[in-house]
Amino acid sequence: MEKPNILLITPPLTQLNTPYPATAYLKGFLSGQGYTVAQADLGIELVLKMFSKDGLTRIFNEIEAGEFELSDNSLRILRLKREYLHTIEPVIRFLQNKDLTLAQQISYSRFLPEASRFDQVEDIDWAFGSMGITDRARYLATLYLEDLGDLIKETISPYFAFSRYAEKLALSATSFDPMENALQQKPSLIDEMLLELLEEHLQKVQPGIVGFSIPFPGNLFGGLRLAQHIKQNYPGIKTAMGGGYPNTELRSLREPRLFKYIDFVTLDDGEGPWLKLLEYLQGKREAEQLQRAFILQEGEVKYINGCTDADVPHTEIGTPDYSDLPIKDYLSVIDVVNPMHRLWSDGRWNKLTIAHGCYWKRCSFCDITLDYINRYDVAPATLLVDRIEQIIAQTGQTGFHFVDEAAPPAPLRDMAIELIRRGVKISWWGNIRFEKTFTPDLCRLLAASGCIAVSGGLEVASDRLLALMEKGVSIGQVARVTDSFTQAGIMVHAYLMYGFPTQTTQETIDSLEVVRQLFTNNVIQSGYWHRFSMTAHSPVGKNPEKYKVVKVGPEEGDFANNDLWHDDPTGTDHGLFGEGLAKAIYNYMHGVALDEPLSFWFDFKTPRTTVKPNLISTAIEQPHRPDSSRLNARVLWLGNTPEIDFTMYAKKGQTIERCVLTFYEKGEDFQVKTTANIGQWIFDVIQRIVPESDETLLLNQLQESFPAEAHLTFDEFMASPTWFELREKGLLLL
Repeated sequence: MEKPNILLITPPLTQLNTPYPATAYLKGFLSGQGYTVAQADLGIELVLKMFSKDGLTRIFNEIEAGEFELSDNSLRILRLKREYLHTIEPVIRFLQNKDLTLAQQISYSRFLPEASRFDQVEDIDWAFGSMGITDRARYLATLYLEDLGDLIKETISPYFAFSRYAEKLALSATSFDPMENALQQKPSLIDEMLLELLEEHLQKVQPGIVGFSIPFPGNLFGGLRLAQHIKQNYPGIKTAMGGGYPNTELRSLREPRLFKYIDFVTLDDGEGPWLKLLEYLQGKREAEQLQRAFILQEGEVKYINGCTDADVPHTEIGTPDYSDLPIKDYLSVIDVVNPMHRLWSDGRWNKLTIAHGCYWKRCSFCDITLDYINRYDVAPATLLVDRIEQIIAQTGQTGFHFVDEAAPPAPLRDMAIELIRRGVKISWWGNIRFEKTFTPDLCRLLAASGCIAVSGGLEVASDRLLALMEKGVSIGQVARVTDSFTQAGIMVHAYLMYGFPTQTTQETIDSLEVVRQLFTNNVIQSGYWHRFSMTAHSPVGKNPEKYKVVKVGPEEGDFANNDLWHDDPTGTDHGLFGEGLAKAIYNYMHGVALDEPLSFWFDFKTPRTTVKPNLISTAIEQPHRPDSSRLNARVLWLGNTPEIDFTMYAKKGQTIERCVLTFYEKGEDFQVKTTANIGQWIFDVIQRIVPESDETLLLNQLQESFPAEAHLTFDEFMASPTWFELREKGLLLL
């Protein structure tokens, strides 16, 4: 077999605003190895096919021809069919940022037909005010789409949701039976539309192998429906599957029926396994020499990892290639008014990783035993910024979402300096750990490089539980770090967890109080509570006795094995708290009800908090390390090089030379007036510590070069108004 054409597919559904990056990464790598690779995001393609005038006409006709028991809401939408058919394509163009002039009509006239999703808009004037017309319209257009989604879900496709498809079939699916039964049913109209799109790509690409990226449970049914069509109609095409779902759920796969649809299931990073798989298909490698792959041999599922080659290092994976994805057709939607929270659904973000794996890899709730977290590997900043520039040239988009488990501070620092040095202007956000390395100075540097937001795990806001989790942070530390980001103009989102083993009712209430104080002090702007889930690959799942929980199921099956059911005999009834915690965080994100007692959010009796009312404000007010104790820090100047002038003046019969440094900056200009020798020294030093300089100077080197003839010592200089002004204006210690 010659080198086969390759088609990589992301099945429905993931985010609508930006492509999921797995196929782009694999295409970039395999193209660099000489293969012809095409990719398709059938999630966005399916949504655009459904929500067109033709697609919606087919959907309405199917519903009207069927025998469905319709709710009043669905009946209302059907009665407004004409209005929906007339507005659907203009709304989609608006959400694609192709016709923003429609914002005024959507916002302030009866342009959109309205169903039940619009019941929640009574506070829209408060949320958007009179200025944010485009955002207001985007929010209303999102509600309009969600109304149509509700109709589809209630009638022709119970599996449909805008960011997942048939997710429940894949959740905790120890048995393949529900998925197999669903696949044997006649394809729904939505399935038919999906298969029509697949046919177009198959005819265009003529692939020898089709790979499916399955990042989440909500992609599995769509992927298998597509693979089923290929096997029924093109039995010569090989099919493969990888991604986040197989990596976590299918590591003990024994189910032969999956291989009616999929020939190969690969684990962990795809670059190495795909190279070996392609060599095998070309007859250049024996099956036993595959890498991290499941195949079916003589009716049994076999895991093969006989390859002795090392993993492809992060420096050699290449640049993600988005070139054949419809970048300009994605939809920017707003389903939450909060400006930080909306980053996940609004705007087109190029997704990229700074490093492979997690540099911390200790959190007890996390799948730290798996390769995508356990193997930490980083590329130099120069290569990372090369990739950023290539992606900008390819997509025309300068927004980046770094999708690391936790972006490491040192590589972030180096990337930020390199971006500033080259003058590459991007907007970026990503996941971090709230660790003390993120000093105010580092946060200012990241902001200067284009960082607009960070998200990080506070998890359970309890020092006892944070220690048990081995999170490596404390509440006070989180408060100081989030304050540093906020002061630098960077928004902060906190991932929050409830129901961790041994968590008591008191600790849950106290966690909510900590979160309330974080919002009150405006050091976080967004958050989300999720309930603890015990997984097979985490320290808790591997050693439940240590965490005082009891595994109660499910029985290990032949298909997916990851989520573990457990009892927490020493903890509280965690299920009671979910709704109240969600209500509280939703309101806190909007600045509402921050002064209400915590009991306000629950319909059962709760204890009073034991957290001091000034816990967070006290932590924030703690002084940072003095500069004099940071002599090994790197010194960096973010501003421009000043103009220097010397003047002479007489004082008590003596002629004294003074220096004026004038800094011309983006916001406002300022002057530093000092003695001639210190002024000349500052002028010389600044040219050596700008990002464009080839030198790296430490504070102790500045101390050594400080002019001996100055009228004060270096320590005294660091306590002077001149030093404080330079520090305020952009002199960083990193």
